Amino acid sequence: SKLAALFEHPLYNIPVPEVTEKDKLFIVNPVEKFSLRSSGSDEWVSSSKAETLLPTGKTAYDTYPTWLKFHIGINRYELYPRRDPLLPTLLRDLATQRIVSSVQKSGGTQLKLIMTFPNYGQALFKPMKQTRDQETPIDFFYFSDFERHNAEIAAFHLDRILDFRRIPPVSGRLVNITKEIRDITTDKKLAKTFFISPAGNVCFYGECSYYCSTEHALCGKPDRLEGSMAALLPDKTLAKRRSWRSPWRRSYHKSKKAEWELNPNYCAQVRETPPYDRGHRLLDLIDMAILDFLMGNMDRHHYETFEKFGNDTFLLHLDNGRGFGTHSRDEPSILAPLQQCCSIKKSTYLRLQLLATQPYRLSDVLREALAADPLAPVLAEPHLQALDRRLGKVLVAVGHCLAR
Repeated sequence: SKLAALFEHPLYNIPVPEVTEKDKLFIVNPVEKFSLRSSGSDEWVSSSKAETLLPTGKTAYDTYPTWLKFHIGINRYELYPRRDPLLPTLLRDLATQRIVSSVQKSGGTQLKLIMTFPNYGQALFKPMKQTRDQETPIDFFYFSDFERHNAEIAAFHLDRILDFRRIPPVSGRLVNITKEIRDITTDKKLAKTFFISPAGNVCFYGECSYYCSTEHALCGKPDRLEGSMAALLPDKTLAKRRSWRSPWRRSYHKSKKAEWELNPNYCAQVRETPPYDRGHRLLDLIDMAILDFLMGNMDRHHYETFEKFGNDTFLLHLDNGRGFGTHSRDEPSILAPLQQCCSIKKSTYLRLQLLATQPYRLSDVLREALAADPLAPVLAEPHLQALDRRLGKVLVAVGHCLAR
């Protein structure tokens, strides 16, 4: 396994700083237990309300569902640890747990659903809109592109292979539109949008600002639909997040250009602006630009951080559905932060060099990681080949900076 060998490499075993209590997102009471109600209602309740005894040798933590353990594990330095024993279980839960509720997520340009499981775990479901081999038409603007469910799955694994670990876990899943959405939704607006197509397939389109109409309906075969299931982060009432506008945000206008596209010395003013004037925030942003360039994602207008950790923490790489839309062409402007600032983390650069070598080739390790997903093959082969080509271009860009 190339993937296993990669994660054993010394570059993937650089120690994280010691995590103190104040570096944890949540401080947990170690004796607070959770147990399933015996009434069969499938609800998780605090043990102070349920008279249960734990099996000998078990700690209260052992009673927590996997999604809760994931939330508790988040700290200042990482969303989840490198060798996270929870990850396979969490991905399996996302793919197989019974869905007890499906409602539309508000906001955004395209249809997304929030799915709830019997143990109160929740996932964000992005349905399949196009096939693996459909490329984004060359005349499409980046902001009118479809969001792809398979891009969300591939982005999670790519982010992990780059050792960023800033994207919440995502699994593919085949959903039954009738039983797992239509019949159980309490969302009246969503419920009104279901219909049977002339071909006899179950379809729906929801309500949103762009692609929610009968012309853009999502249809099953006859009611089976692929989608991505992303583990939700802790509720914002429990763990506030701050949204930051990216300095290299695009203009989102058909003819206007952003300042960074016109000013070659743009990075100099970014370096003088908080929070980019100290710490590793700018380097984290350059990490994110490299991830986006490898995926071909031009739609990174904002990023988020957990408010508790202030400015000294990792960036969350959320919403990656506009990646992996094209494999036949690359978008050099995505690399502007790297090219204009000529800065990169040494650890990131060394890992990129490693992923360009035969034993750890990026396309091979990502192909292997995606092979375990329920919807495999997740990416069409040309997208995997494009990753190696783009990785070469990132290394050339760093080479130009070193030469300069």
